[in-house]
Amino acid sequence: MMDPGPEAAWSQASRRQRDSVEGAVILVVDDSALNRQILDDQLRGEGFIVVQASNGQEALEYVERLPPDVILLDAMMPGIDGFEVARRLKAHAQTRLIPIIMITALTDQSHKILSIEAGADHFISKPFDRAEVRARVHAVLRLKRLTDELESAENIIFALARAVRAKDVGTEAHTMRVTALALEMGQRLSVSPDELEDLEKASILHDIGKIAIPDAVLNKPGPLNEAEWDLMKKHTLKGVEICRPLRALRGSLPIIRWHHERLDGSGYPDGLIGDQIPVTARIMAVVDIYDALESRRPYKPPFSREKCISVLREGVENGWWDGRVVEALVSVLRQRDATAESATPAPLSQPLRRGG
Repeated sequence: MMDPGPEAAWSQASRRQRDSVEGAVILVVDDSALNRQILDDQLRGEGFIVVQASNGQEALEYVERLPPDVILLDAMMPGIDGFEVARRLKAHAQTRLIPIIMITALTDQSHKILSIEAGADHFISKPFDRAEVRARVHAVLRLKRLTDELESAENIIFALARAVRAKDVGTEAHTMRVTALALEMGQRLSVSPDELEDLEKASILHDIGKIAIPDAVLNKPGPLNEAEWDLMKKHTLKGVEICRPLRALRGSLPIIRWHHERLDGSGYPDGLIGDQIPVTARIMAVVDIYDALESRRPYKPPFSREKCISVLREGVENGWWDGRVVEALVSVLRQRDATAESATPAPLSQPLRRGG
């Protein structure tokens, strides 16, 4: 049975403790009470906060409530075994970065292989060696700290993107619309799951470089002069500069940089031609233009959908946009209309009569 009061144990970890290795919360999962107690004693002696679960189901329920910093997980348990627990946790974005140290039998090589295949980060053998337990836990915690720092940096960058939307009058919902539309188009064009993830991040961050553009230029009601336009075009390069330090955003950098390129080489910042422009950047370009046309901006009224599509198709004829991408946009919009129409209740064939 689960160690009583895990929430109370969690609350013992002050902010200062949780920022250090010693204050980390370790979840020990084993159907043997003796094994749990041995590990509990060893880890508490190292300054960790330890909570326990006696089976896989309890472990999953605990992680859902209060994700620990590290999980020590017995491979062989009745019911949901350790391999299945690891597979489930590693399959979800919210839990896949929690380090898992699998507990295996000393000589069972097959269990070690299964542990790796299930996504375990390390494994330790029974009987437990105190020095090995300590070394494994400290190793995965150091890696987790680095991962958490990167995640914090990524959150800061996404906060900057929100700040850009606050600066750019009339585009508060632009990012949400663009992101949803880009992902639907990406799926229709059969881009890979990794490319979809890069496209989603780029959709949120594609205009982050506008943080460096003066409000007077960004929200100018009339046409930009040549100097102002040159300044505006630099937002793609500034966006890449802001996002480049984060490894998690590397796949999104080409989209952020090239979402204003055109197939005929007349775009910016690099004047790429044809297949030099990745399909994800072509999707971003078309979606961005479509939403700008359909939205009210300081320099223009909103266009009808029909006019927006007409403008994009003219761009295809001029050699600017990828016709396959534009038609994917049209298909997505039609599908949305069909879905909305089918969700609308049909009128009653007979009027309701009062009374019985």
